[in-house]
Amino acid sequence: MKLTVVVDNMVSHSMPRPLRAEHGYALLIEIGGKKILLDAGQSDVAVHNLSLLGVHPDELDAIAISHGHYDHASGLIHVLKHRTKPVPVYGHSAIFTERYSVAGGKRRYIGISNSQEELETVGAQFCLSEKPQEIIDGLVFSGTVTKTTEYEEGDKKLVLLRENGEEVQDELVDDTSLYYKHPEGLVVLSGCAHSGFVNTVEHGFKVLGVNKLIGWVGGTHLGPVSKIQQEKTLAQIEAYKPQFIAASHCTGFVMMGELERRLGEVFISGMVGKVIQA
Repeated sequence: MKLTVVVDNMVSHSMPRPLRAEHGYALLIEIGGKKILLDAGQSDVAVHNLSLLGVHPDELDAIAISHGHYDHASGLIHVLKHRTKPVPVYGHSAIFTERYSVAGGKRRYIGISNSQEELETVGAQFCLSEKPQEIIDGLVFSGTVTKTTEYEEGDKKLVLLRENGEEVQDELVDDTSLYYKHPEGLVVLSGCAHSGFVNTVEHGFKVLGVNKLIGWVGGTHLGPVSKIQQEKTLAQIEAYKPQFIAASHCTGFVMMGELERRLGEVFISGMVGKVIQA
């Protein structure tokens, strides 16, 4: 399996091509001659970078959306508009939920910018489910991630609105990942892991029937959570003894530095253009 980071918050200055970065995420997955795009960033950056990586959107066999936030899904319409044929789009049945973030006393909409109907008119063939789904042989959409870890409380700045206008924490039930069944265990391909790093891994063990974490590629959402959740998650990552952790996007500079300090060469900075072989 070949993995290429298409969209991330950062791009290395050493990249030989003028790849662009933005707050968001997209990952190109290549397995057995098939190409799958996990997430699509927030703008046309994914299309721009795919072009420089030599991949036309028509070459994508499927797209998966990890959750319904603009920085992972609002770029989808740009990818679809550059295609000449429909494509299956996997995601959770709740990805089009209206959702917000709260900071400095201000509330901001952070859901998907386009409706399901609008995306379907430009070629999205949605496969929305709460259950795991096999996308291709060996690559599985997680479905709803079971939450069993007490300390993974999520980001309390992310909210939903009740009918009476009351803000309640968004539990992001639609937060999903892709699971690859590596010959030695589990590889997690994550958008943000709002469900929690540990919850996501443990759910993957159950879905694939394995008990060893080989690697993780994508966002960890360790940056915005509590220090207790950060510390306990970092300790559990060390206990898993993975072969690689390619962290991106919502991991944050401090947590990326801490992962590198603890894991050494096991840690990979998943910037735009980074290629990981798994």
